Amino acid sequence: MSFTTLRSFSSVLGGFGNKRVHIRPPIIISATNFGNSLFLRQYSSKKKYTEEHEWIDVDDDGIGTVGITDYAQTSLGDVVFVEIPEEGKFVKKSDNIGAVESVKAASDIYAPVSGEIIKSNSNLTDKPSLINSSPESDGWLCKIKLSNPDEFKELLDKQKYEEWCNSESH
Repeated sequence: MSFTTLRSFSSVLGGFGNKRVHIRPPIIISATNFGNSLFLRQYSSKKKYTEEHEWIDVDDDGIGTVGITDYAQTSLGDVVFVEIPEEGKFVKKSDNIGAVESVKAASDIYAPVSGEIIKSNSNLTDKPSLINSSPESDGWLCKIKLSNPDEFKELLDKQKYEEWCNSESH
């Protein structure tokens, strides 16, 4: 939270004097080109989800960090092995990009978008438990340079993903 002390503006702001007032930071929009599309977005990136329980968080350069959701890791239980994707590989949306094995089950991981895998999280090879302890942060799987930004727009926002998880059809 950011606070500011108002002194000289007290008459303009209705006599706040030296009281502290919470002021929201402005929303900053940036225009980013990747592919043939112009992407308008806030500097803080947005995370989207798939019905298969992957998440992707795309930055202003069109690089998406991909992982499995907390819901998925909870369903799997203690993760004992993670197959990470090969760097430099081009994948299409819904291609298999890896797998997670736990003491209860194994599950494939699918690309939420099309693009080139530019980095894999090699920490998961030695510490697969990062998927359990930090599935939507340190337990990320790979980074994909998006080739079709429209695919990102089609994914579920947090509210729709939570509704999907709570639905009977799930």
